[in-house]
Amino acid sequence: MPKLAAFPKAYMQALCKDGSMKLEEWIRLASTLDIAGLEWYAGFLEMEDRSRWPEFKARVEDTGKVIPMMCCSPDFTHPEAAFREKEIAKQKHWIDMTHALGGSYCRVLSGQKRPELSLDEGVKLAADAIMRCIPYAEERGITLILENHYKDDFWTYPEFAQKMDVFCQLVDSIQHPHFGVNYDPSNTFLAGEDPLELLHRVSDRVVTMHASDRFLKYGTIEDLKKEEGGAVGYAKRLSHGEIGKGLNDYDAIFTELKRVGFDGWVSIEDGVDGMDQLERSVAFLKKKLATYWPEQAG
Repeated sequence: MPKLAAFPKAYMQALCKDGSMKLEEWIRLASTLDIAGLEWYAGFLEMEDRSRWPEFKARVEDTGKVIPMMCCSPDFTHPEAAFREKEIAKQKHWIDMTHALGGSYCRVLSGQKRPELSLDEGVKLAADAIMRCIPYAEERGITLILENHYKDDFWTYPEFAQKMDVFCQLVDSIQHPHFGVNYDPSNTFLAGEDPLELLHRVSDRVVTMHASDRFLKYGTIEDLKKEEGGAVGYAKRLSHGEIGKGLNDYDAIFTELKRVGFDGWVSIEDGVDGMDQLERSVAFLKKKLATYWPEQAG
């Protein structure tokens, strides 16, 4: 049965920018959730001190949870080789971080969709860089996970592989047991595309998942598709919210994942309106997982 983790979506500013929340507090808040793990983020301010990595692993494990996966954002599509080398070095640092925390999955991305970049060139640059990182990850028992992502907070341009066809081309170009997909259904809406269509194209490569939900604040899905795929800034007509009450069809998602034998981690990106909301999302997902994996529930 897939296992649930949670990501501190509501506290990223506090944990990564102004330091107004310490990781100890997030671990304490999350300890009350009926989940098995906490997804970590490479940009947490306190993670800059490498000597503290074992401490955070121990603190999470003291609550009966683990740290299964790491969220980070390499930029592999820069035209300069020296820049890409630095990004590869950063990715290896994040792989070390994942390993030290006891994790098994570390995210990779393609990079920024720079205007001068052709499709084939961008895919080649991203694939080559990811392939350079895979042996390093494999030695440490880590699987690299490519997310159908929208845009890192610190990037000028959106994700190179944001669009479904580009994402699938990149995934298809990397065949390795220590590489897979981190599927995020909500991000597909930001590309003006259908999350179920994407899932059916990559379901046999999905090893982890981000569970989130998006809501239309106004207009229709057709209106959203007319916007340029969320090319600049997040689509203003979409907002995050409680899982199970938005645009995603979790019955269809879990039906397909069960069909292909998915048994990985589902990390919840929610709680933007507080821990009560996150608790409701946990309850919704636990019920759904027990429905589709009943033989392993309980």
